[in-house]
Amino acid sequence: MTADGMTDEEKLRDKLWFYTLAQAGPAFVHQYTVDAFAAQNASYADKPIKVVFALAGLYLHLERGFDGRQVQRAHMQLAAGNRERAWTMPRLPMERGAVRVADVLASPEGLEREVMVDVWCSSVWQCYEEVHGEIAELCAVELGVW
Repeated sequence: MTADGMTDEEKLRDKLWFYTLAQAGPAFVHQYTVDAFAAQNASYADKPIKVVFALAGLYLHLERGFDGRQVQRAHMQLAAGNRERAWTMPRLPMERGAVRVADVLASPEGLEREVMVDVWCSSVWQCYEEVHGEIAELCAVELGVW
């Protein structure tokens, strides 16, 4: 942790988010980076809703082809329909993906970086294989995504 209270990983995340928020276009890649970072850096001290929503976002993007705006809307729909729900923390795997924020930032800006964001998302999502079924079921029941 640095003097400002942020880890090096959080500083890199902020740099990536500054970049992704500045990108125009319908894909809204920023949403994928939010979900990948949350899932990759999750801890049992986090609120379960944060981790569940991050995993749902990765699932919807990678398995169902949702773009970032559609994932964002799905998050809002999940939140609106479950205001009183007590979310359960999924099991957090020890390994959370070999690709890190630094790897994404090391790729050239533009299409290559967008591709690297997807590689990062896949790297994280694969590590949560044990809960894929639960996340798919949640999205089916709550969002009607089969």
